[in-house]
Amino acid sequence: MKIFFSSSFLLVFTICIIGCVNLVYTAPTKIGNGYSLIAIEESPDGGLIGYLKVKKKNNIYGPDIPNLQLYVKHETDNRLRIHITDADKQRWEVPYNLLPRESPPSLKQTIGKSRKGQFSLLSNQEYSGNELMFSYTSDPFSFSVKRKSNGQTLFNSSSEDSDPYSNLVFKDQYLEISTKLPKDASLYGLGENTQPHGIKIYPNDPYTLYTTDQSSINLNMDLYGSHPMYMDLRNVNGEAYAHAVLLMNSNGMDVFYRGDSLTYKVIGGVLDFYFFSGPTPLAVVDQYTQFIGRPAPMPYWSFGFHQCRWGYHNLSVIEDVIANYKKAKIPLDVIWNDDDHMDGKKDFTLHPVNYPGPKLRAFLEKIHAEGMHYIVINDPGIGVNKSYGTYQRGLANDVFIKYEGKPFLAQVWPGAVHFPDFLNPKTVEWWGDEIRRFHELAPIDGLWIDMNEVSNFCNGLCTIPEGRICPNGTGPGWICCLDCKNVTKTKWDDPPYKINASGIQAPIGYKTIATSATHYNGVREYDAHSLYGFSETIATHKGLQAIEGKRPFILTRATFVGSGHYAAHWTGDNKGTWEDLKYSISTVLNFGIFGVPMVGSDICGFYPAAPPLEELCNRWIQVGAFYPFSRDHANYYSPRQELYQWKSVTKSSRNALGMRYKLLPYLYTLSYEAHKTGAPIVRPLFFTFPNIPELYELSTQFLVGSNVMVSPVLEKAKTKVSALFPPGTWYSLFDMTQVIVTKEPHYRSLDAPLHVVNVHLYQNTILPMQRGGMLTKEARMTPFTIIVAFPLGASEGVAKGNLFLDDDELPEMKLGNGKSTYMDFHATTSNGTVKIWSEVQESKYALDKGWYIEKVTVLGLNGIGGAFDILVDGSKVEDTSKLEFETEEHKFIDKLEEGGHKKSMMLDIKGLELPIGKNFAMSWKMGV
Repeated sequence: MKIFFSSSFLLVFTICIIGCVNLVYTAPTKIGNGYSLIAIEESPDGGLIGYLKVKKKNNIYGPDIPNLQLYVKHETDNRLRIHITDADKQRWEVPYNLLPRESPPSLKQTIGKSRKGQFSLLSNQEYSGNELMFSYTSDPFSFSVKRKSNGQTLFNSSSEDSDPYSNLVFKDQYLEISTKLPKDASLYGLGENTQPHGIKIYPNDPYTLYTTDQSSINLNMDLYGSHPMYMDLRNVNGEAYAHAVLLMNSNGMDVFYRGDSLTYKVIGGVLDFYFFSGPTPLAVVDQYTQFIGRPAPMPYWSFGFHQCRWGYHNLSVIEDVIANYKKAKIPLDVIWNDDDHMDGKKDFTLHPVNYPGPKLRAFLEKIHAEGMHYIVINDPGIGVNKSYGTYQRGLANDVFIKYEGKPFLAQVWPGAVHFPDFLNPKTVEWWGDEIRRFHELAPIDGLWIDMNEVSNFCNGLCTIPEGRICPNGTGPGWICCLDCKNVTKTKWDDPPYKINASGIQAPIGYKTIATSATHYNGVREYDAHSLYGFSETIATHKGLQAIEGKRPFILTRATFVGSGHYAAHWTGDNKGTWEDLKYSISTVLNFGIFGVPMVGSDICGFYPAAPPLEELCNRWIQVGAFYPFSRDHANYYSPRQELYQWKSVTKSSRNALGMRYKLLPYLYTLSYEAHKTGAPIVRPLFFTFPNIPELYELSTQFLVGSNVMVSPVLEKAKTKVSALFPPGTWYSLFDMTQVIVTKEPHYRSLDAPLHVVNVHLYQNTILPMQRGGMLTKEARMTPFTIIVAFPLGASEGVAKGNLFLDDDELPEMKLGNGKSTYMDFHATTSNGTVKIWSEVQESKYALDKGWYIEKVTVLGLNGIGGAFDILVDGSKVEDTSKLEFETEEHKFIDKLEEGGHKKSMMLDIKGLELPIGKNFAMSWKMGV
């Protein structure tokens, strides 16, 4: 929802700017001499297990852990795990029940004899799998991971004397390991942060991973999510190879990328690396999400447009917003409430005057009947209030995080709060029951879980003040009014190594839960901090699904590895600036790589910027209409920025959202592919064209799926945009007669008046579309058009596409349940004959719905002809008298590279009634 810096923070920050000359502590370049591999042998499960001993102890950042366990296993053909931990004592790891995966065997059971002096080392220092190969050096210990097919080293942890990093360091609160990298490697990931240089990880920028309530207007700082994963893309002699590296660790960390090396500095846990072999970017994300959890299925309506604002003071304001969208003829599917609906900003409550239960339920009954949906915010802090049922039931069930045996006290919007401990199974049950109770009060359609990094307006150990009201209702609600004292007495509150939290090495307990507080079974907040939002997301998903058995929709701010398996994400508190518009693309693309494909940014900006906002809002909706999650949201103090507020933005919104609603079947099919394979809904151009290095850092254009390219205007007062076109034929989606053809990657200057966004369709594609509408409910029931895009004027060509349809309220998104249909579309042009056909799986659902194709548009033909045949389920359609054939010659943006214009045609075949649930085939001979 929102973050504001308190005056105390600004004071500290200012003092440090002025006086803290040595604020950033420079660590010694080398820490210790690493470890020696004393023993290694095969483990019972087919892996390797080894024993490491420290070479020379030192006390920099604490004493070394003397003995380490090494475990290596090829878990699949394309995934290698390397796990290093204390050999003598169990250490914190991301809980295996929270993120399911294989547990490593116990060293003591497998090489116990070796530790008594009968040491063993394998004669072969290589351990090969199908795609990846692990090798090691014993003294000092280091390891490397290579790709078998070409011998390329993907990870190499050795440290030479000239390297600016150490060999392996493993202390209780400081772990360090590095890898050499080729200078031409392109890295992506390591989030969440706002990257001003674009999607690629930039050398010497800070990358700190620690979930923090810090707005996304802060560049190169730790933000809401922690994703210690990167994808590495390399071009070897014109051929691309991609792989990914995940460090499964929830502790705070700094990651230093120098251009030719990468160093992890982690303040706890274990080193648990997973390597994914790729070799394509799509294969990497497939393998990664197969491991961390496939992206959650999303309801169809969630791909409609969403409107929210902090400051919709009462129900009549909401009703007025909906009416104005209808009047402006701008699509709107989902209306949201920030905390305005709450009684005293308390979760699971309704304001008795502004959002009275009976009126709200009547309102929801009305909009549900129309096909609209309603979502509200929910923060994790539970107000300390004896008359508040949620709080009383929470106390009775002992669900809150504790400090020295008592519920930890913090302050958020309701005032004094306790935080639920979602690692406790009882908390998950209690939370689900509170969701159920609230749903009976207000039948919401999803939950927006915010402030779950977790955010706290105060610091340290606090008590409720006596003799004064806190908060007192005057001044900003985010100023701490509890009586607090700093907590620095333990090593968990003040660790020896300071990660670059908030860009200023802020204490890790700053504006969050004290890191010496404890969760269920004694788990420290120090270790579990970055899992808070993830664990809350899982509990919320379980609670929502239990209500009516429907597919849940959850929007979460804090994320971790695997969050996409349960929820969507938005990029947090941005600002209405041209820079923020541009940054949003990189963040959205990164989350697709993280396995969170349902993602978007606050359209037009959350925080207000200096007016005028109108031109920016025009351009932002042209980008936001193609975010997977498309929502306009604004701050309490922002001027009104609903899309209908300006005539010009209204026009741009009709154009851009009008196209989005026509593309809904395509977007939904992409969400099915994401659920099955992890493929990002929105992705960088190099996902489709990985062999083109010019695309590796392109962050101002993006693909929707594999073949729809968006090239927006991202600068003020511009009416042209320079767009990079990969080789091939590209058709304008708004005017499919317009075409661009290029043999090599080239920039093209495109006209982009205020109301225009350039969107192009690539050759070899079959794109399903519908007529669109004001609601997904009505748009979904309109007839289909199939767009077939051949290479321009090709005498030989192929195209393909697909379509997935289902009952989007079902929890599972799959075939085989009697409530889904899947179609593959194929087309060829060869020897003067065009053929287009479909292959249907499980036709009943589509046939019951009555969906049909009314038009087929074929692009890039070098002529048209006769002898037109149509077959449906193998039977020839005899009566084609109702069919209409219209042609139009393609127009060119500029001259073709080969010198002349090929005459080519767009053909519309209208008047069709081809049932979606039946196989069809059509063919004709081309003439001139």
